[in-house]
Formats: sequence, structure tokens, C-alpha cells
Amino acid sequence: MFRNQYDTDVTVWSPEGRLLQVEYAMESVKQGSACIALRSSTHAVIGALKRSVSELSSHQQKILQIDDHLGIGIAGLTADARTLAKWMRNECLNHKYVYGTALPSGRLANDLADRHQRTTQTYVRRPYGVGLLLAAFDRNGPHVYQTCPSGNIYECYGTAIGARSQSGRTYLEKHADSFGTCGREELIMHAVRALVGCVGGDGELTVENGSVAVVGKDEKFTLIEGEELQPYLDRLEMEGGNNGGGGDAEGDGGDDMET
Repeated sequence: MFRNQYDTDVTVWSPEGRLLQVEYAMESVKQGSACIALRSSTHAVIGALKRSVSELSSHQQKILQIDDHLGIGIAGLTADARTLAKWMRNECLNHKYVYGTALPSGRLANDLADRHQRTTQTYVRRPYGVGLLLAAFDRNGPHVYQTCPSGNIYECYGTAIGARSQSGRTYLEKHADSFGTCGREELIMHAVRALVGCVGGDGELTVENGSVAVVGKDEKFTLIEGEELQPYLDRLEMEGGNNGGGGDAEGDGGDDMET
């Protein structure tokens, strides 16, 4: 049987027991530019690489604020991410209006995973072609969650998604034992160092293509990019680590996926 007999609808199972439309959505996440997240005992940090489709266009926003205590990093279809971000903001506003407190991050992450999963069993919808990393701080401390188009959800100490993300994941795994005791600045530097390996070819991490966000104890969700990111890049340069040639063998493709 030909593969395309089973990929025209998300609710059609192939003879091998696969939902091909869901796999296609997960492939779009792998082709999106890299995004990493990690947490300590007091803070959670997101780092992302931004792409621009041409020299005449601006770089695509990769980190979105949802509430004062929560934000997301995206890899995949930006349009789908913006739709989910709008829904998440509404959920946070509604909860704050009704209960007078911030929405617990674990509840929102589970609701988000359910929203992903519903599209995999309804024939009138297609799966969201985007993977999300959530960084949050609530009364239980900092949290990092990863969701994918299949509806799976994971809580992590650190993770990376997107093209060439294996280099960032390797760095996080190597230094994971030290994250718990890191302060704010050192945790951000870990995120920056992890991003360097995800830069393709001979490129470097710059204020144009880099973006970092932090949230933590007594600190609202804060986006660090542009000139605010420069001190961290200067510190990285002093360490001699800003070289993008260390990426893995994953393909870069998918520049048009995030336009």
C-alpha cells in the first residue's frame, strides 16, 4: 500500500499503527529553529534562536510572554504558536478574574497538552505543527514543561527542541547537576552556551538572532534581547565560546516554516 493512502486525514491509522499527520506535525518541530529551556531552584530560563527569511526582513519572534509568571519558547509553525499563545493568555486572564490568583503552571500545561491531543482525534482539525517549552514560576517554585503535537507533556530540568537541538541537549545533560544551585546570571549563561552549539554553519550567536527570557522568585517574566543580551555575549566571548560550528548533523531546513 502507498503511504499517501493513509496521510490524508488525521484519524486514519496506517497498517503499521501510525498517525502520519501527527508525525508530519512533529517533523515541523524538528525543522524549526532551536529553543532550549532549563531551571534552577529559584529561576527558569528560555533561550531561542531567531530566523529571518531574508536580509530585508526582521527576525521572527521566538519567545512569547503569556502572563507575569509564565512564558513560552516555540519551534515549528509560528502561526500555530500564536493561536495557542492567545488561548493561553485568555486562560490566565479568566483564572485571575475568577479566583484572583495566577493560574498554576502545571494546570495550564496539562490543559495545553489536552488541546494538542484533541486535534489528533478529530477529523475536521489538523495537529498543531509546533512544539512549546513553558517556563514558569508559581507557589511551587520554577517549572519547565515541554509539549509536542502528539499531546505528550514532560516536566524537565532542561530540554531543547528544534533544528540542531541535539548540541544544546548534550550541553544541558552534561551540566544538569549544577543547575539546581545556579543563580540568575549563571543560569542565563548556561542557556547562552547551550544555544551556541545550535547555531548552524559558521554563524555566531548575536544580538539579532539570539533571545533569552527569565522568570523566577521575586521577578516577573523578563525578555532579554537586543542590547540587553550583549553583556552575556561579551562574557561568552571572553570565555572563547561563541562559535556556531559545533552543531550536530541535523538538517537546518524549515526556514519557511516560521514565516
